[in-house]
Order: sequence, then C-alpha cells, then structure tokens
Amino acid sequence: MESGVTPLLPDTILLEVFQNLEHQDVLAAGGTCTQWYGVSRDGFLWRDLFYRYYNVNRSIPRHPAATSWLGEFQRLYDTIPCVQVATLKEHRDQVLHVSFSHNGYFFSSCSKDCFVKIWNNDLEISVLHSANMRPYNWSYTQFSQFNTEDTLLLVSGVYIGPHSSSSGEIAVFNLDDFTLLSRVRNKPYDVFGCWLNETHLISGNLHWIGNMTSCSVLWLNKAYQDIESENINVVKRLFQLQNRNASTIRTVMVADCSRHDTPDLLLGLEHPGLNSSPWVFNLGSDSEDECCNKPKHSSENANEAMAGVQDCAELEANVPSEGLQPLMNEKQLEARVAELFLQAKTKPVDINILSEHQADQKKYLIFTTGSLTYTPHQIGIKQILPHHMETTGPVLGEERSSNEFFDPLDHTIDVHGHIIGMGLSPDHRYLYVNSRAWPKGCIISDPMNPPPIAEEIDIHVFDLKTMQEVTQTLRAHTAYTPNDECFFIFLDVSRDYVASGAEDRHGYIWDRHYNICLAKLQHEDVVNSVAFSPMDQEMLITASDDCTLKVWRSPRVLRIINTKPSRKKFSFFWLNRK
Repeated sequence: MESGVTPLLPDTILLEVFQNLEHQDVLAAGGTCTQWYGVSRDGFLWRDLFYRYYNVNRSIPRHPAATSWLGEFQRLYDTIPCVQVATLKEHRDQVLHVSFSHNGYFFSSCSKDCFVKIWNNDLEISVLHSANMRPYNWSYTQFSQFNTEDTLLLVSGVYIGPHSSSSGEIAVFNLDDFTLLSRVRNKPYDVFGCWLNETHLISGNLHWIGNMTSCSVLWLNKAYQDIESENINVVKRLFQLQNRNASTIRTVMVADCSRHDTPDLLLGLEHPGLNSSPWVFNLGSDSEDECCNKPKHSSENANEAMAGVQDCAELEANVPSEGLQPLMNEKQLEARVAELFLQAKTKPVDINILSEHQADQKKYLIFTTGSLTYTPHQIGIKQILPHHMETTGPVLGEERSSNEFFDPLDHTIDVHGHIIGMGLSPDHRYLYVNSRAWPKGCIISDPMNPPPIAEEIDIHVFDLKTMQEVTQTLRAHTAYTPNDECFFIFLDVSRDYVASGAEDRHGYIWDRHYNICLAKLQHEDVVNSVAFSPMDQEMLITASDDCTLKVWRSPRVLRIINTKPSRKKFSFFWLNRK
C-alpha cells in the first residue's frame, strides 16, 4: 500500500485476522505492504502465537534475556540442534558415552569395543587418537571427562580381574602426546570417577561388611603418579561412608559453587497440573570381584562397640513386645545392626556445612546412593573442604577418634525412584536428574526386591543453592528395562537447553526456561549419551547402541555455513566470535 493512502482495514481488524493464522502465514502476509508488515510484527500477536504454537504454560513469563516475542519464537524455531549433519561410524560396538573438552575443540567417545577415541571438532570431524584398553584387561570403556585446562583426559571402564570377576578402573591420558599417565582402581565401576581439580581425580572403593552392609571409600588420586620421592603421597582418602540395604555409592561428580552466575529458574510452579502431559515439538528428524574384609577400625574398642550393637539388635529381634512385633529375619537384623553401628561410629554433622555463608566459595561432591534398597534412589552431597583438595597430609585423611569411623552425609535428596542419569548446568547451580519413578505410596519390605519402575523417564531439577527441587518435571523420553537390568542414560545441560538419551531410539531436547520438549533426534537403537558443545549450544552429539555417533546442528548455523566459501578444513568456532 502506498504511503498516504487510507488503509481498507484498520489495524485492529487486521490483527484479529492475523491471530487466526499460523506463524508462517503471518510472516508471508507481512510482505504485502507497509501496514501489514507493521501489524505482522506486533508483540501481542507473537506472544499469542508463541504460547499457542509451543504449547507453553501461560503462567511462565518470557525468558529474561529475550527482547521480543518474535525473537523468542525464532530462537526456539531456529537455534535447536535438530538437523543431522554427520554420522560417525568408527566404533565397532555400542557407543556408551560422549563428552566435549571445555574449549569445544575436541570430544571423546567410549564404547563396548573397548576403545576410547578422541576427535577433532572441525567442520570435517576426524579421529585424532584411538586407544585400545583391552591389553589392560578392560572389558569396555564407559565414561570420559576432560580436566578444566583440557590437558588431561580421564577414562573410566570395566576391568576384568582374576577368575573373570569384574571391577572398575580409571586411566588418565596426556592430551599433548596421548600417553597413558596412570591407572587407578575404581570399585564399583559405576562410580565412574571425576576430576576434582586440574591434577587430581576422585575414585571409589567398596568393602563389604556383611551381606547387606558395606563401606564406600572415596579416594583422591594424583593424575601424575611418577613421583620423585617416596615421601610424596599420590593418594589420600577423602570420605568413608557406610552403605545399608545393599546400596553403594555411584556416579560421583563435583559442583563448583563459585561458577553460579544464572538467575533463578521461573517455570510456573504455581500450576504444576497444567501442561503435565508430555508434548513434543519436533523440529528435527523423526558383581564385585573380591570378598572384602571388614574395614580396619581406628581403635581396638571399635570391635567391642560393634559387638555391643549386635547384642542390642539381637535383643530387640528376639524379644517381641507382648507379642505385637514379629521376630526380625536375617536381613532385618543386619539392617538394624548397621543402623545402630552407624549411629555409634559416625562423625557428628556440621549443621552449618550447607549454610549460605560463603556459599559461592564451596565445592560439593555429589553422588547417587540409597537407604531402602540396592537401586540408587537418593542423591548424597558432601562439601569438599580446602584440605581435601590435594594429597598432602596423611594418606588416610584427617585424623578420626575411635567414635568417628564413618563420615555423615551433609545433605540427602530422595527422588522416590531409580536414578539413571545426572548432569550439572554450565554454572553448576542446577542438578538435572534422570529418574524412573516408583509407584506412589509403595513400601519396600525387602531391599533385594525394589518396587517396579515406570517406563517414563522424569527429569528432576534441583537448585544446589537452596537444595530444593525447582520447576516442573520434564518428560517425553522412555525406558523399558527392569530394575535389575537398568543402565545409565547420560544427559547434558547447556545455557538454554537440556538433552538426554532414551531407550526408545531417540535423543530429546528441552528448553530449560519454558519446560517444553522441542526435538526428537532419531537413532536405530538406544541413545546412551548426549553432549552439547560448551562453546556453541547449537551443536549436539548423540551416542547410541547402533554403534554410531550423530552430529546435529541448528538450522541457523547450517544457513551460515552454506553461505560461506567451502574449504577443505574449516572450524566452527568463528561463529562464537560474531
């Protein structure tokens, strides 16, 4: 329409018409004339289109960083890594894990073929190094993690010991020349292991005290163990924790509170019932190895204390109160003995350990554990103090009195289900947890027979600043294996998105702010692991039982790449300097 000409339709009528169109029709109509272009950019129009198209709970406000509803609509439509750009087939068996270096230049993958591969993250992705761990009696590699400076790589795997028994082991590689620096025992193998700082890593060990009771010891290890003096420690005990009802410590990770730099998540908790059914906006294509002895006590009186609590438990078990309580069976008796021993031999809890005083300077050790059954259903949290940060001092850690044999947990979160995955947000404030729920109101009477678990996978979100669960539970992905066959499904979190694998042959991507599933990423088999590039959240890699890694990019990035002159080898990282 020419300027100065009276429009045939007033803006209010035109806006009402546009509100009944789809977003692509509104954009097309905006090219008709100046008036229609102005109305097609109306903020109220795009707010309505946004909530309707993405099925977002209307109680959730616009993202704090967004400048317009049109821009936010375009962000979710155009910046999700949902377009497959490459399939990597170098592994010969199931690919179990993938992880990026912190600078985004490399990523590593672990597989049932017992290789760990380090890849160069250029436009043409290639393998820089491939290490076969079978000569070291490994059965397979399962997990890897770069240290913060990207100079060392931690690789965790399953080790085959004497008489075909299995445990775990951690290997450390120097990324300058890919030499193997050290190997550390890790038991059980699903402790995985993690970096505490640039040169020290955390591993686990497990000692069985009885049929249902054990002791988990978490160790700090130097990555470089070719020491110059026999007086220099290469290991130190961090924590010693008692496990009851056949549970163990698994899946350790470190959260650094000094990295907290994001605002509170605002995800419509006032109306948790709304939008509860999963809805997917599809932008893309469719046994331990040894019989361990009892742990050594710090004084001879400890054995007497153990005998005392046994006598007490036996007395409780065999003398019913006027016939109202049945006699304890063997498992119940052992659980009662373990409970009394734990009360008698645990250091007192520091009630100020998780206070907000100097909270931004704290580091937390996070792991899965349990108290009711052998399946991991709780998240345990221990604060890492300054004297824990290096191996100097006594090998067994700080001195303990005869009545302080075990360390207490500083905080415990129960998710009432089987935990199958955990991941931290980039700033380490929020913990995302994959869990398969137990039936509501279930009672566990036998620790070796946990409740059945749901096929739906829930993602719970916990704020490590307040130790409270936040947001609605994220859903869309599923799993089918029962309790005794359940395996870890790794998830990853970027600035705006969270992604996870699933047993239904897809990876999934959600928006962290709006609590919606945006994309399904198809494979031919179970998707075990996902990883965002830490320098570009518009790139995602998925790892699957179909023996492949798939690389996914956003539509926006692909348009930019296709407009650039082709090169034989070209890096993605120019995008981040725009």
